[in-house]
Amino acid sequence: MTTDIDPVELATVACTVENGIAWVSFNRPDKRNCMSPRLNRQMMRVLDELEFRDDVGVLVLSGECTAWSAGMDLKEYFRETESQGLRGTRGAQRESYGWWRRLRWYQKPTIAMVNGWCFGGGYGPLFGCDLAFAADEAQFGLSEINWGILPGGGAAKVATELTGFRNAMYHAMMGENVDGKTAAQWGFVNESLPLADLKARVTEVANVLLKKNAVALKATKDSIRRVREMTYDNAEDYLIRAQEAANSFDNVGRKEGIKQFIDDKTYKPGLGAYDKSKHGA
Repeated sequence: MTTDIDPVELATVACTVENGIAWVSFNRPDKRNCMSPRLNRQMMRVLDELEFRDDVGVLVLSGECTAWSAGMDLKEYFRETESQGLRGTRGAQRESYGWWRRLRWYQKPTIAMVNGWCFGGGYGPLFGCDLAFAADEAQFGLSEINWGILPGGGAAKVATELTGFRNAMYHAMMGENVDGKTAAQWGFVNESLPLADLKARVTEVANVLLKKNAVALKATKDSIRRVREMTYDNAEDYLIRAQEAANSFDNVGRKEGIKQFIDDKTYKPGLGAYDKSKHGA
């Protein structure tokens, strides 16, 4: 990674790669991992670096210490950028929304591992990840109403996308936090479990994903996001084209899976993935 960048900026994101999993963490624990312009710029660099690495099959996004992300840094993201006028505000917005958007359409499967506080702006990358798991002890909140603004930056949209109307309205208007268990009940995350068990569960899920066909995974995650806003007929047509496009990238894998099921009788699709190591064997 480029070394002529401010080392403080580089340090805002921690990253290690182990056994095909990229563990990426917001790294501003003294600020409860609030997102600042420097962190947003560094997140884009990290996503760029990892996206097509052969040794990375899944990306897990978490936070250092006791927080996932407490949202946007009120001083650095709001006060300091607003002091630069509209140019500063728009620049900060492009940097944050830019990597959240990039995360939504990322080449590799992504998992949010919500280990602690997840507030406001943190809902952007939460929704950007394909799957999400939280600690029971985690706290989710749209606290914007408590300091006089609406839950912007996509946060209100995320709430209405992931949970029911009444839950979203209460969550946004009251400014009260909910724990991981409630977040799972509302649909903000797939599962909630004790913090001590969180990383093991996320690792288990990541290892399942690593066994899947990578081209099919990318096509699947994109399709789920796209068809949510389509009519049935439009979605049906889109999915046919998406499958044909995926076949053009990897028709061998699809045929190998069918062969192992029909001819070799070595696996059952309902019980797991086919053996990718036999491609071309």
